[in-house]
Amino acid sequence: MRIACLQFAPRVGDVENNLSRANAILSKANPKDIDLLVLPEMAFSGESGLPYFWGLFISELTLYSGYNFSSLDHITPYLEPTTSGTTFLWARTTALKHNCKVTAGYPEKVDHSSGESAKPECYNSTVTVNREGKAIANYRKSFLYYTDETWAREGPGFFSGKIDGLGNVAMGICMDLNPYKFEAPWTACEFAHHILDNKANLVILSMAWLTREDAEYFNRLAKKPDMDTLSYWISRLQPVLRAESTGEIIVVLANRCGTEGEATYAGTSAVIGIKDGEVVVHGILGRGEEELLVVDTDKTPRATNVSRPNSTESN
Repeated sequence: MRIACLQFAPRVGDVENNLSRANAILSKANPKDIDLLVLPEMAFSGESGLPYFWGLFISELTLYSGYNFSSLDHITPYLEPTTSGTTFLWARTTALKHNCKVTAGYPEKVDHSSGESAKPECYNSTVTVNREGKAIANYRKSFLYYTDETWAREGPGFFSGKIDGLGNVAMGICMDLNPYKFEAPWTACEFAHHILDNKANLVILSMAWLTREDAEYFNRLAKKPDMDTLSYWISRLQPVLRAESTGEIIVVLANRCGTEGEATYAGTSAVIGIKDGEVVVHGILGRGEEELLVVDTDKTPRATNVSRPNSTESN
């Protein structure tokens, strides 16, 4: 399977320039024969995420909250109708142009045409479009961070389903990889168990994940992946690593990069494979690279990382 991750640095609320930025990266890369293209969480509205690392206290995180959509009023101009707004139209155009499936994050507002809802029904979502430009999945983030809760509702549960050409697919968004509200036990690994329970062979995660490193130092190493972040993501998939498998499970981690104010994103978008306790890296981008990662999971992986399934520590 040929999979692409579009890693870039969207600016909060600058939708038109964010679209142009993504188009420029795609045009430069001019990918051929890709099956799936994945973009970050709320890709074009410029969602500013938080450092979703286990063990951080809220007091350590509050300095970032000003770089998120802090309220429903703040995000309202950028809300998009379910599978029919700016992100869907971009995904549809791109899917038709490159003959591939596209998954992209967007801030969703449900249209209650039958009556006015007392409070708008909004979600932090991803839309997936097939090669014919039709929306085939609309996943709503299940595990919200406290800044999501200022405007979004929890989705009904992690996505699972069979998608033609991709197989059994599990989908999540960023915080879904962490324990629920940081209150569930570390070992609960809810999303990892979802992957196993649904026998997924492909996992898609759209992200806006930050680093805890100093921005100036971090950005000097733009072409180097943030291995602490990658290790943390892998640590949240421990049950998948421990499970006996009949085939490789492909995990797509599509993150954003760049710095806005105090917020510096970890980049490091990657496509990894998990089988029999071993993690292989099919492809990975640097922490600050605005590029299109394209990998062929049928070819020899770039690197192998033997995980320690019994570890319960975060990075």
